[in-house]
Amino acid sequence: MLNIVVRTLILYIAVVASLRIMGKRQIGELQPSELVVAIMISDLASVPMQAIDIPIISGILPVITLIIAEVLMSFLSLKSRRMRKIISGEPSIVIYDGKINEKELERLRFNINDLLAELRLNSCHDISDVEVAIIETSGKLSVIPKDTARGVTVEDMQNENIRRDGLPCTVIADGELNEKELMRSGKSRKWLDDKLRKNGIKDIKEVFMASVDAEGELFLQKKDKGK
Repeated sequence: MLNIVVRTLILYIAVVASLRIMGKRQIGELQPSELVVAIMISDLASVPMQAIDIPIISGILPVITLIIAEVLMSFLSLKSRRMRKIISGEPSIVIYDGKINEKELERLRFNINDLLAELRLNSCHDISDVEVAIIETSGKLSVIPKDTARGVTVEDMQNENIRRDGLPCTVIADGELNEKELMRSGKSRKWLDDKLRKNGIKDIKEVFMASVDAEGELFLQKKDKGK
């Protein structure tokens, strides 16, 4: 009996440590690869926990292998946009300017009833009030309401001109230029280069993130040189 208790505690600690290594994401926000690893870890750990004749190392070794594989995949996703797209996929815009993207819903096998239910959970009851709705890679729906549908903030009350909300265009991510996002922002490469030069940046690789908001303003953050 004591043997079972000890084995269970050891495997419990191993599984908890493994999930901590994976990161602080909640279960509902896991990427597909992370969810698969989490399920496999729990399944592998349960086998030696139930069968005393199976060595405990038979449960711990596969768990360690999975975690190493997941960490390597996460590192590749961090360094390569192409790998990030293959492993995690890309967010999908299903509503833009109050209009549903039917082709995207069909591609995602996401029916209209599911979409309406997700909108209601986001306190949005009218599709025409939605500026942008995006299905994230985790499967959750993010909603940005139109200016006329959102609540008034303190900043709005202090300013005569209310800022427009919308989906920012991430034109540079981790030193890589996103031509598609730059085109969507309505800005040219020359405009971006001029903005970078004004901020003392000679090379795009020096930029950690740059995005253009609905007002056409550029948010810019340089890479941490001490990293």
